[in-house]
Amino acid sequence: MIKTLLVDDHPSFRDPLAFMFEREPDLKVLAQAGSLSEAREALQNVGPSVDLVLIDLDLPDGSGTQLIGEIQSANPDALVLVLTAFSEQRWLARAIEAGAAGVLHKSSRVGEVISAVRRLFAGEQLVSPSEVVDATRFMDGERREEREARQLLEKLTPREKEVLRVLGEGLSDRELACSLHVNLDTVQTHMGNIRNKLEVASRLQALVFAVRHGIVKIE
Repeated sequence: MIKTLLVDDHPSFRDPLAFMFEREPDLKVLAQAGSLSEAREALQNVGPSVDLVLIDLDLPDGSGTQLIGEIQSANPDALVLVLTAFSEQRWLARAIEAGAAGVLHKSSRVGEVISAVRRLFAGEQLVSPSEVVDATRFMDGERREEREARQLLEKLTPREKEVLRVLGEGLSDRELACSLHVNLDTVQTHMGNIRNKLEVASRLQALVFAVRHGIVKIE
């Protein structure tokens, strides 16, 4: 019997899947969750017993990849099968690196999902060696880009980082000047320095760069 935990924030997807699983003689749904927090609570209850976790990547309170390591800590023998609507390579790469045993697109039919589960527990590999290699190269490239971005961000002064954070509030240059208690020329000088240091062409690109790499958080 393959005992499963289903983690997906759409009951319209999760409930029919659970219904079909329960109709199979070798599958049992121990619990369902619609978020990371609910999944963590479920793991506390069924973690030692679960054999398989089917998990979506796009959850209301974070990415499903955050949970994969926690699942394996709770039960090292449990397998994780990702079901996602994302088709971009980066999501496949992140899921594989996090420790997923397989990745399926949500457009897969229920029969295909059930077949994939059985194949996993029969020792088959759902992700091809070429996909593993591509994912490894992608993540290596992403880490290299992150290192390069951090090196650029380290060039910014504390004041320039503050300018970026205030810029994230959607203020104009005049409003920035008023908020920071400086004159307009000083703000424009700061913006020019920021663009040069981050190697971007516009203030919007600078803001996007800062948000992407955690310098600015926009609510």
